[in-house]
Amino acid sequence: MELQKLLSKARRACEDYRMIAEGDRIAVGLSGGKDSTTLLAILAAMRRFYPAKYDLCAITVDMGLGTNERETEAMKAFCESLSVPYEIEQTRIGELIFDVRKETNPCSLCANMRRGALNNAALRLGCNKVALGHHADDLADTLFLSLFYEGRFSVFSPVTPLERSGLTVIRPMIFIREKEIAGYAKQNPVIHNPCPADKHTRRQYVKDLLRSVSQDVPKATENVINAILHPERNNLFDDSLPPEHFPDSFSPEKKK
Repeated sequence: MELQKLLSKARRACEDYRMIAEGDRIAVGLSGGKDSTTLLAILAAMRRFYPAKYDLCAITVDMGLGTNERETEAMKAFCESLSVPYEIEQTRIGELIFDVRKETNPCSLCANMRRGALNNAALRLGCNKVALGHHADDLADTLFLSLFYEGRFSVFSPVTPLERSGLTVIRPMIFIREKEIAGYAKQNPVIHNPCPADKHTRRQYVKDLLRSVSQDVPKATENVINAILHPERNNLFDDSLPPEHFPDSFSPEKKK
C-alpha cells in the first residue's frame, strides 16, 4: 500500500470532520504499533499540502514494563526522519495495575490511565489536539464490544472535545481499513507491546470473532463499518418504552 492512497483517505476524513485548524499543535499518541506509526507518517507528510498549517510532536507512554532499547532508538530515528519531535512519557502504570492492584481485567483501567498520561504530556508540550491511530476496523470492533459487554450501541467519535483539559482528540484514519495500514506499515519500526494481557483482551476476542465471520460473509466487517458511517442505514426503534414495559431479562433496571 502506497502512502499516497492513505493520505487521500486521511485528508478526506480531516476535512469532512474538520479535525485540523490553522495553527494547531497536534500530539500523536505513538504506541509503536503499526497503526500509530502509520498515523504519524500520514500527518507528517500531510503537512506539505494541507490547507491549514499545523505542528506535530509524537509521544510514547512508557508503562514501566520494560522496553527494548534498540526498538526505542529506532523509533527516535523514525521520528527524526519525519522532522517530528519525540517524547517518551515515563509512568508506573504497569506496576500499579499488575503488581499493586492485581487487576484481572486490566484493559479499561489501563486505557484510561494511558490516555491521562498522554493528555498530560500533550498539554505540557503546548498541544491543543491529540491524534490517535484508530481506523475503520476499530469502529466495528468497538460497536460489538459495546453491544456484547455493555448492552448499548456505541462507537467513538472522529472528533472528541475533552472539556476538562481543553484538548480535542482526533482520529484521522477513520476511513482507512486495517489491511491497508498493515500493507504500508511493514517498512516502519516497531515497539513491541510488553503488556502481559496483549492478545488476550476482549477487543482481541471481538476482532477474532469478526475475522471468523468474514470467512463465511466476506463483506461482514465492511458492512458494519458502512452502517456506522452512514447513519441513514440504521433501522432501530424510534421510541423507547419505559423500563416497566420490558420483561425482567431485558430491563437493565431489573437486573439482579
